[in-house]
Amino acid sequence: MMISFRSTIGDRAPHILARWAGMAASAAALAGCASAPPEETQAQRMARSAPAAGVTARGETTAVATANADAADDPAIWQNLANPADSLIVGTDKQAGVYVYGLDGNVRDFLNAGRVNNVDLRDGVGINGSVGILVAASDRNDLAAAKLALFRLDPVTAKLTSIGKVPAGAGEAYGVCFYRDAIGLYAFSVIKDGTIHQVALDTSGATPTGKIVRTMKLGTQSEGCAVDERTGRLYVAEEDVGLWRFDAGVTGSVTPVKIAAADGLNIVADAEGVAVAPEGATGGYVIVSSQGDNAYAVYRLSDDSYAGRFRITAGTFGGAEETDGIEVSVGDFGPQFPGGLVIAQDGVNPPSAQNFKLVSWADIKAALGLN
Repeated sequence: MMISFRSTIGDRAPHILARWAGMAASAAALAGCASAPPEETQAQRMARSAPAAGVTARGETTAVATANADAADDPAIWQNLANPADSLIVGTDKQAGVYVYGLDGNVRDFLNAGRVNNVDLRDGVGINGSVGILVAASDRNDLAAAKLALFRLDPVTAKLTSIGKVPAGAGEAYGVCFYRDAIGLYAFSVIKDGTIHQVALDTSGATPTGKIVRTMKLGTQSEGCAVDERTGRLYVAEEDVGLWRFDAGVTGSVTPVKIAAADGLNIVADAEGVAVAPEGATGGYVIVSSQGDNAYAVYRLSDDSYAGRFRITAGTFGGAEETDGIEVSVGDFGPQFPGGLVIAQDGVNPPSAQNFKLVSWADIKAALGLN
């Protein structure tokens, strides 16, 4: 809008100008509000997304202690091959520390580690002169300097012991996942801005060390990641964009390949947790949390093709909503979890705080008609 003045308004000009400027600003603000579309509700997102099969949880963990907050975040699974019923779950309370649960969902241990976001683990790792279970959590206690907080998990006592921290790049630590090849052990540190550092780890000595050996980049905020160690492929979720894969090898390409878009159909933003379910030599599936519509999208590892979607609905236990982290481990976890164990963070768990839901992998495959 253009405003002109005549010289006859004299000394009142500054006051009139100020008043008209204010009126113009108010009109512009109102016009902006009128043109902005209303925010889409979760029910609307669910209504327009692709169909999802329903499965029910066969168990759940005790809620984290941090109430009335976004707290529970990401799980990892240790499979006890000798006695599957004694397998363990490690999960983060991103406001407080790291939990260890049994398959019955009861708390076996809690370690106050402060603000740790995602978690992963590997068995058979050399730790300070012996072989054990190494746990890594993305440590964001310092938002300007990401670290990997490293722990040893005792499979008998289910206790965690801190063994130290290693630098993992500038910025806020978000995602973490392990990768082990013939050369060594690595952790991928996903920074909140989409930077991904590959950190070579050495935990054989009294103090762990880490060195960034390669860096990759996605354009915007990213978090969940997982590696298929058979094929050397890294899968990362860029929250508002979709699911990508990279070559996980140290000398591999740093160019990402897009598997699926967060287009409101199969993946509804945010794309959050990522988990890999390997089957056979090269088969299996990658699962990504479609947080925006309380679902999970499944893709084939062999060719990146879409395999289906599922939701965890209410049954004996509550359903899972607004899921951040997920994990899957294929194999024997006893009769309660045939085919394997899938764990999903539950972001809405009234009247308790957030927790993790435990689902049978066989139930999911049956619901999706997967062989």
